[in-house]
Amino acid sequence: MNALPDGVTREAWQGIDVLRVETPFSVARLSLHGAQVLSFVPTGFDDLLWVSPTTALPPKAIRGGVPVCWPYFGRQGQPDDAPQHGHARLSRWPLTDARREADGGVVLKLALPLRDGVPLELQMSLHIGRELRQSIDTLHRGEAPYRLTQALHTYFHVADAMQVRVTGLDGLRYDDKYDGGTHVQSGDWSLHDPRDPGRSDRIYAGTGHRFDLLDPAGGRRIRLDTFGSRSLVVWNPGEAGARGMADLPDAGWRNFVCLEAANASDDAIELEPGQRHRLSHVISAAVL
Repeated sequence: MNALPDGVTREAWQGIDVLRVETPFSVARLSLHGAQVLSFVPTGFDDLLWVSPTTALPPKAIRGGVPVCWPYFGRQGQPDDAPQHGHARLSRWPLTDARREADGGVVLKLALPLRDGVPLELQMSLHIGRELRQSIDTLHRGEAPYRLTQALHTYFHVADAMQVRVTGLDGLRYDDKYDGGTHVQSGDWSLHDPRDPGRSDRIYAGTGHRFDLLDPAGGRRIRLDTFGSRSLVVWNPGEAGARGMADLPDAGWRNFVCLEAANASDDAIELEPGQRHRLSHVISAAVL
């Protein structure tokens, strides 16, 4: 591709080589390892994304930001020795285009190199401006139907996860990884849910496309709009779960909540040869 546009530079950030993108409205950072957005700071706000201070470094998976889980979520439909969440987050993605728009926003495009045994092409588009718009497009190049699961596994930075509420989930059915059961959400999501307090690993089904993460300790509302998805993953390991994770500090769980636009569990995508699917989300913030 051509030279980077003005305001897009290379730097080391938290020990990771990134592209730093500055616009009149925000600053973002992107690792080409995993095509992973690591930071998005709209003017007037702290970072909306969280990266673990003890994260493993490339070529291992980075803990935080927006990992791309593809072509499967978790190990759904895969053998036990398959890489967790697929190979996209472990691969280096070439940057295929970078341009500044008339209003000062920046558009970046990336493509995942093809992999033997996976008849799918994957491209990503990022628009960085007043909000972060991100999409991944899967094109099926094979000759037989393919079952795809995926997620944009976003770690939202919060001041205190124990005070966070998430709207847009009331009345929805969810699968709970901790007990293997299916339940129905009552009210907003929070870590004070009496059925499973202090932790969360849920896949909500039949969702809408707008969710508000209310962070009163941080004084802000983070809005997540999702498209091409009928499921949302909500994850926080809690205090006990964090103790078993080498790339997560013990108290780090209090500083993030994962809300993940996904096609997972029963919401898998059945692609016929030649078909394309787009999963996308939009992230923005407002004062609470």
